[in-house]
Amino acid sequence: MAEHVEAAAPEQLEPEDAKIVTLARSARARTGAAEGAAVRDTDGRTYAACTVSLPSLRLTALQAAVAAAVASGAEGLEAAAVVTDARSIDAASAAAVRDLTGSAPILRADARGEVAGVLNS
Repeated sequence: MAEHVEAAAPEQLEPEDAKIVTLARSARARTGAAEGAAVRDTDGRTYAACTVSLPSLRLTALQAAVAAAVASGAEGLEAAAVVTDARSIDAASAAAVRDLTGSAPILRADARGEVAGVLNS
């Protein structure tokens, strides 16, 4: 997969984007997982998830959130957010979003919910 480059974080988030950052942050905090993520589908529904690390199944938080959206019938995504200590969004997470929607921005935030970067299409 080609390397992706993040854009600078916006000075102010739209309220709906702030909501998915909050949901991602809550998912991470609730479980103590390495990452939390949330996505908003094209109908405005939101799905949150955390890193899944089982002996037989491993998913990044964003892969799990996308899987929840798809399992609920989502046909596209408007936006995604990941709360992580990593300095970039990993390729597997970005690929999960791009499999469903090529143009959805992916927000990367820290544990405080501060958006550090945005990965666009």
